Amino acid sequence: MTLFLQLAFFLSIILLSAKMAGYLSIRLGQPSVLGELLVGIILGPSVINILNLPFIEHELTETVAKLGELGVLLLMFLAGLELHLGEMRKNLRVAAFAGLMGVIWPVLLGWGAGLLFGLDQSASIFLGLTLGATSVSISAQTLIELKALRSRVGLSLLGAAVFDDILIILLLSVFLALQGGGGSTYDVLIIVVRMVLFLALSVMFGLWALPWAIRRFSKLPISQGLLTISLVIMLAYGIAAEYFGGMAAITGAFLAGLMLARTHEKERIETGMHALAYGLFVPIFFVNIGLSIDLHEFQIQALFFTVVIILVAIAGKWIGSGWGARLGGLSRHESIQLGAGMISRGEVGLIVASVGVKDNLVNAEEFSAIVVMVLITTLVTPPILRALFTQKEDQERKSPLRQSRPQLRLKRKNRRNPNVSGHFIFV
Repeated sequence: MTLFLQLAFFLSIILLSAKMAGYLSIRLGQPSVLGELLVGIILGPSVINILNLPFIEHELTETVAKLGELGVLLLMFLAGLELHLGEMRKNLRVAAFAGLMGVIWPVLLGWGAGLLFGLDQSASIFLGLTLGATSVSISAQTLIELKALRSRVGLSLLGAAVFDDILIILLLSVFLALQGGGGSTYDVLIIVVRMVLFLALSVMFGLWALPWAIRRFSKLPISQGLLTISLVIMLAYGIAAEYFGGMAAITGAFLAGLMLARTHEKERIETGMHALAYGLFVPIFFVNIGLSIDLHEFQIQALFFTVVIILVAIAGKWIGSGWGARLGGLSRHESIQLGAGMISRGEVGLIVASVGVKDNLVNAEEFSAIVVMVLITTLVTPPILRALFTQKEDQERKSPLRQSRPQLRLKRKNRRNPNVSGHFIFV
């Protein structure tokens, strides 16, 4: 069987399984992303191990992983496209506090947990940095399904994730520079300047140049020209974020969507991108997370350490980001919702952990614990978010404040005059 036929077979299995699992998850009252993550684990080396079939070549795994990376870029681009820069600006205070506290708490707790279990100083700090990462793509997908992405919590969550991404990459870059002996003040300053310059230039370009370019391309007699230029812009922003800004490519894709949300062609862009993303690339991304996890590598002697790391990871993000959101002005329940949305580590946690393995900062046992932590936090986030948002909706429906003003006035009048019932007076 040729490599192309292998890829065609593999993609057909992934896409069909993802949609069936997503449908079953929705029928059970959970977001579709939960089913897609679980079916990836079932198809992966943990259960079926479809990647190890006799006619599947190793190169195919890399190809599917790259297609999945395009999926997360498209997902974050669509998340940005659903928002507006003005809406993000209104929630800047909440996002800053939640993002900042959502990094500080997990990093400090992870550092302390590492020292408690006898890890050396470098390994403990790196463990804390791993716990400080956040993958908002899982939460963004869940909020899109719940139609809550444009709520105050959704807007603040995406903004907090951007702050989180910037801060954790900055801390990780400084830490690796210090580990490599190149951690001078000049090196740290260069990292900060690159990030600030990228953010400033990408926003300036998006505010002034992109609307003109999109308007011109939309008028050209080219088949799907608007969709094509939108894809090019998304990829260019992703490349610039990682290569020039020293940030994750998903941050660049999110910014690209946020900039294009200001254009008059937003709805046409969203229609084309949505079909492309959810028809092909996004399901591959979620399934591939499960495919990359091998539970057989988990060492049972590290069970206690793993359980502690999972609890620290969940509590650190939930409490830290939730407390930050409360300081920023959200209500108690909204703060709890936002904190829950920051729990997932997803592919970002795996990327950070792989850096530690490459630089010999964590051993096999510690890496195994981190992988299980990433898996658990990614799996628990969608059902927790759904439960919290569903609970809020139920409370609002039952609240007397939901009743109309005439009804409330009539009730108050009835309490003052017990002989009044509705519009009739009994004598």
